[in-house]
Amino acid sequence: MNIARHIALIDELCFRPFPAEHGPSDVGVGGPGYHVAVLERGRADRDERTTTVEQYEKWRDALYELLAPRWGHTLPMSLVTTRLRTEREEIPEPWATLSVEAGMAHLWEVEGTGRWVAVAVADRDEADDVRLLAVVTETDPP
Repeated sequence: MNIARHIALIDELCFRPFPAEHGPSDVGVGGPGYHVAVLERGRADRDERTTTVEQYEKWRDALYELLAPRWGHTLPMSLVTTRLRTEREEIPEPWATLSVEAGMAHLWEVEGTGRWVAVAVADRDEADDVRLLAVVTETDPP
C-alpha cells in the first residue's frame, strides 16, 4: 500500500468535479455527487480472504490515523442500519451501495468543501474482490 498516494488521491477527489452520469472512472466509479475510488483490490480465495480483509482493515485504520488529525477524530459509522433501511426506503448513492458492500466506514465532513469522505473495506460479497475504498460525496450520510 502506498499511503501517501492514497491520501493525495483523497485530497484530489475533494475538489474534482463529479461526473454527470453514473459509470466507471479512472479511480473506480462515480456519478452525480460522488466518487468511489478503489485504493486497493485483492482477489482472495476462501483460505486467504480473512487475512486479506484483516490487512485491508489495518490499512483503512492507518488512513484514519493520518486523516483524523486533519479533519477530526470521529467514531466509526456503522453501515448496517443504512443497509437495513434500503429495504424500505430510498437511500441515495453512494451510501446505498456502500452499505451493501461494507459493514463500517470512517467518516468526515471536510470543512470548506461541502463534501464528505469515507474510507471502508468492501468485503461483504464473498464472490467479489476485497477492496479498500475511499468515497467522496456531497450527499450527507443517511
